[in-house]
Amino acid sequence: MASAPLKLAVMGAGQIGARHIAHVMNHNDASLHAVIDPSDAGRAVAARTGTPWHADLASMLASGRPDGLIIATPNQLHVEHGLAAIAADIPVLIEKPLADSVAGGEALVLAAKRAGVPLLTGHHRRHNPMVQRAKAIIDAGRIGRIVTVHAFFWLMKPDDYFDMPWRRQPGAGPVLLNFIHDIDLLRHFCGEVETVQAFASRDIRKHDVDETAVVILRFVSGALATVNISDTVVAPWSWEHTTGENPAFPHTDQSCYHIGGSHCSLSLPRLEVWSNADRRGWFEPFAVSRIVAVDADPLALQITQFCRVIRGEEPPLVSGLDGLANLRVVDAVERAARDGALIKVLH
Repeated sequence: MASAPLKLAVMGAGQIGARHIAHVMNHNDASLHAVIDPSDAGRAVAARTGTPWHADLASMLASGRPDGLIIATPNQLHVEHGLAAIAADIPVLIEKPLADSVAGGEALVLAAKRAGVPLLTGHHRRHNPMVQRAKAIIDAGRIGRIVTVHAFFWLMKPDDYFDMPWRRQPGAGPVLLNFIHDIDLLRHFCGEVETVQAFASRDIRKHDVDETAVVILRFVSGALATVNISDTVVAPWSWEHTTGENPAFPHTDQSCYHIGGSHCSLSLPRLEVWSNADRRGWFEPFAVSRIVAVDADPLALQITQFCRVIRGEEPPLVSGLDGLANLRVVDAVERAARDGALIKVLH
């Protein structure tokens, strides 16, 4: 007999919260228990979807407990809301970043461990079948040893994106909001980061947060990576534009990651493997093959996995510990940019 759909509540009805709400409502194994958001916009989302609305978690708990909670509130509230969910013994999926500080992330991970409550971080890209194919290619040794990686995140966030004050404040720049996704994937592909160097600037908009950064990463494996990040450049080379994951963004059919191996190189999201036809050498002709991955929305697949974790069928694909590890790298990047120093990442 099939299990009844799990009751999932979504806390935060903004841009990403609205997408979670839509995916939960369309999921065969989940039902939308409640929308939690004190704003008029949150109340309107609940009314539009025919879902109970609550201004806060305590109000929702007074009317009934969900099987799981997705937290998609502003970064600065993730720790407060996550700790409250854990205290209520509710499995929780917290949108990336897990917290707005390493200390906050550590508090969440420790609380979840002590309470025995599943804690997941919303790095949804890991659920993308294309990412899983790329990981399988790397793990099979097809490209040899990873030597170097270059990743782009270049796009233009429009002026009205910053109408919400929290997006102009510390903790809301592209290093924490966007680059942390890339950190998660680079750790997934290359292993743990050992040291970082970085430069950052906010010379265009002059908000209190970075808008452009150049980062150098050295992995424990010895691999090196450069990551170039900006949310104030008109360009097609971002994960959002190249993958087609989010239909709100135009699809450019470009690549934003280039992974250089000792035997082949791999581009993402195109999943092109470049190699020499016979022996390796700069005068040798190239052979290129393009791998095909299933086209599926990783946010929907993340809901599927969350349900399996709640039921105890499998461990989180991206745990709270992963979210904390990503925060530690971002913290090191921010300190490196601020101090002009080589920073060692603590594990």
